[in-house]
Amino acid sequence: MSMRLIIVSGLSGSGKSVALHMLEDIDFYCVDNIPAALLKSFISHTVRGMGDTYPRIAVGLDARNRANEIETIPALVSELRRSGIDCEVLYLHAAEEVLLKRYAETRRKHPLVRGDVGLREAIASERKLLEPIITAADWVIDTSNMGVHALRELIRQRIDSRREGRLSLMFESFGYKHGIPGDADFVFDVRSLPNPYWQPELRDLTGRDPAVIEYLAGCTAVRTMIADLTAFLEKRVGEFSLANRSYLTVAIGCTGGQHRSVYIAEQLAEHFHKTRPQVLTRHDSLQKN
Repeated sequence: MSMRLIIVSGLSGSGKSVALHMLEDIDFYCVDNIPAALLKSFISHTVRGMGDTYPRIAVGLDARNRANEIETIPALVSELRRSGIDCEVLYLHAAEEVLLKRYAETRRKHPLVRGDVGLREAIASERKLLEPIITAADWVIDTSNMGVHALRELIRQRIDSRREGRLSLMFESFGYKHGIPGDADFVFDVRSLPNPYWQPELRDLTGRDPAVIEYLAGCTAVRTMIADLTAFLEKRVGEFSLANRSYLTVAIGCTGGQHRSVYIAEQLAEHFHKTRPQVLTRHDSLQKN
């Protein structure tokens, strides 16, 4: 088994420390705030000296690096993969207003705030500085609407279940009234389909309940939508696998994220689970309604 390496980066205040702590809990050897210039030397030392002792390693990279050093990360990731290391890049971010609120609540100092550089300017500068890493990222998580426990569980579920060299496929439902999830690779709108909400006996149920399943399964438009999405995604999932991507997230959205999107996400997951063992579902909106 080759060494598994996860590079964790992202905006300050977006949950990078939470992610690293979760990885530590699932037996990754974690090192935070390592200088980008030393990353290659650290990995070489780790592979030679501790590969058997620590087969799962995570390193945290933040904005306290020079721009030219961060720009080397995509090429380094490619080099590591060619050498046989199962290398993944996880990037976390959040909306500016959310980050401002988090800093106000914690009263922590942003690493790029200094002199006449305020918090908004520091956040914008950090986004720009970390662009090379987000370009190389296998999995981008938007934590704007995510609490600490939800983030921990999401990371545990996907990272700990992913097998070496396999694509982790997530189907998530969402409600447009809550906003489009920022971590989706593909977003599909199914609001054109018949809505169980307008059936009084189905209104308080979800897309996982037998009565809603029976209603939607009986709609020709729903069956056609699922067939079309399945045909499209079969090709795309194959392409992502060939490109050595580690994670793929498909988001299905309806108005409230309660009926149609949940049902279709479950149906797609059931189809792909027949040929791909690492298929997960997520229905955050069910907890928000």
